[in-house]
Amino acid sequence: MSKTIQTGKEGEEQAAAFLKEAGYTVLATNWHYKHLEIDIIAQQGNELIIAEVKTRQNDTFGTPESFVTKDKQQKLIKAAHEYILQNNIDLDCRFDIISVIISTNKVYHIENAFYAGLG
Repeated sequence: MSKTIQTGKEGEEQAAAFLKEAGYTVLATNWHYKHLEIDIIAQQGNELIIAEVKTRQNDTFGTPESFVTKDKQQKLIKAAHEYILQNNIDLDCRFDIISVIISTNKVYHIENAFYAGLG
């Protein structure tokens, strides 16, 4: 396994544990639809959380969350739409980013990091 894949996997595990400790129910990890992927799907109360996890060894080249591009956001929105349809979910949906920095063992949870645009 490459170092990059190993770092990403470690970050996703830390992010899922962080959410569970904060009282979220993790419904799925690494959920796929065609070429799209959602890192973590969770629920808190009556809200569905679609979480993108970005992990870096350090923040020398920028914070991990700064690497979630508009293109990635659009892909997450499409994937979330499909997940909601496939699972007949009737909850409000929120898009979060969970930023993990391995060298400092820091997890930052950014709620409502972006929104699904209308039209």
